[in-house]
Amino acid sequence: MILRKPSRTKSTAPGDGMPTPAALSVTPRHVQVGDGYAATYVVCGYPAEVGPAWLDPLLSYPGRVDVAVHLDPVAPQLAAPMLKRQRARFESSRRLDADQGRLGDPMVEAAAADAADLAERVARGAAKLFEVGIYVTVHARTLDELDETIAGVRSAAASVLLDLQPATFRHQQGWVSTLPVGVDALRMRRILDTTALAAAFPLASTDLAAPAPGTTAAPEGVLYGVNTTSNGVLVWNRWAQDNHNSVVLARSGAGKSYFVKLEVLRNLYQGTTVAVIDPEDEYAPLAEHVGGTIVQLGQPGVRVNPLDLPADHRPDTLTRRGLYLHTLVSVLLGAAPPPAERAALDRAITATYARAGINGDPATWTRPAPLLRDLADVLAADGDPAAGQLAARLAPWTVGNFAGLFDGPTSVRPEGHLVVWSLRHLPDELRTVGTLLALDSIWSGIDTPVPGAHRRRRLVVVDEAWLLMRDGEGSRFLFRMAKAARKRSAGLCVITQDAADVLSTDLGLAVVSNAATQVLMRQSTQSIDAVAEAFNLTAGEARLLLSAPRGEGLLVAGRSRIPFRSVGSAAEHTIAVTGVGEVE
Repeated sequence: MILRKPSRTKSTAPGDGMPTPAALSVTPRHVQVGDGYAATYVVCGYPAEVGPAWLDPLLSYPGRVDVAVHLDPVAPQLAAPMLKRQRARFESSRRLDADQGRLGDPMVEAAAADAADLAERVARGAAKLFEVGIYVTVHARTLDELDETIAGVRSAAASVLLDLQPATFRHQQGWVSTLPVGVDALRMRRILDTTALAAAFPLASTDLAAPAPGTTAAPEGVLYGVNTTSNGVLVWNRWAQDNHNSVVLARSGAGKSYFVKLEVLRNLYQGTTVAVIDPEDEYAPLAEHVGGTIVQLGQPGVRVNPLDLPADHRPDTLTRRGLYLHTLVSVLLGAAPPPAERAALDRAITATYARAGINGDPATWTRPAPLLRDLADVLAADGDPAAGQLAARLAPWTVGNFAGLFDGPTSVRPEGHLVVWSLRHLPDELRTVGTLLALDSIWSGIDTPVPGAHRRRRLVVVDEAWLLMRDGEGSRFLFRMAKAARKRSAGLCVITQDAADVLSTDLGLAVVSNAATQVLMRQSTQSIDAVAEAFNLTAGEARLLLSAPRGEGLLVAGRSRIPFRSVGSAAEHTIAVTGVGEVE
């Protein structure tokens, strides 16, 4: 028992003048402070990698818990020799195992690689070392309550791989170390580098940064969901980012369509015009609910003429349509035609428009456009053998089984605040072409300037984008659209479940890189390595994506990594659910 007596001399010790208990009872397992009890635990074990706010489970624990972080910088002249000795110990262990014919210890191998990386960063001045002691003091009114709270705190620490050990026989020193007086009486330190220490700073958080004091954020964001770490609300404004594009990567059944339908609905609330390319008719209930337009490609009588000219009067309109037809023919054939056929196609495009009375004069652009079969007829009439061969290769789409989509003038008017292009009724061989036709029609509406009209924000959603990105020319069209969308107040949302295939191509990586908003949901074990490399994920973030429940994911936006769970109201949920068994 320690009794506090009044002092007659002036004290200059840290904390002088602070209120202190009249008595302190010290036992091996705890201390009794006044009418309460306290026990101090030391963080002795750390994970190999830490993420932002890794101390948050302790700082936000629902109880009276004091967390103290004591740190002292390690002088550079001491840090380098310290790391050198540590690396020498690891190398000695590895060589000893090799000399005795034992398999290498994976833990030693990983620790040696981490030590080498840290030594390199310290030598370049990119990181510094600190002696850090982290102590946790738990308070309670009774001993039973103390034991119960300690069990909860240790469980919360274990959730982020922190190992708490009791300061047995030293709880008085531990209690003093967690008082706000700057005294470390325990001196149980661990070496941490700058990055890990910065992530442990008490003000670090997995939530998005709040607006600066005195400023009010514009109410233009949409609700993405709830932060699974802090239970805070995640509101994100894609229109305030460097570009307005987004990419959603997830395996089948992870809840990506549910998440995107909620975002589409909430963008519609704010007056955004939305167009969706829907391979499986998943967005039809949403379109019906909000009074949108559904274009069902592949249904009898639904035709799209790729030779239609956009309704603008720019001098290069005819040239741009010719270039698009080159892309279309490449997608139809599955590869770009050889140079001779490409030259014949270019001649035939000009001749086909000329036969319809359309030329460089804008006054002729309102005349009825020719059809794809007219282009094939011009190719067949050309004396060049390459032209005849190309006409034969186009036969399935002009006079064969796939001609129904192109055998007449355009019969649909895709207008409205929400337009859904359904591809479900198209055969698999035509889905890539259908995606390109829908994107061309959408882009023509975005790219066509309306004199004197205010340009509205437009969101283009391409579900199952791998249908187009598996084709080289289709990927280039999507990439050009992603690059040019921002200047036209448009955003492109690319959704795919074949993350590994998309990230394995240069154009796929380029489309992903041009998205300022990146949402990752549950990934398969086959694709997680490619995803982790492309998005620079930590091991913890990769594990999160491997085990994320349906509807949960990770928002990656610049240096922000926010785990969240998409949520909707009862009415929104009914509209957004897709799969069997999702309605609850």
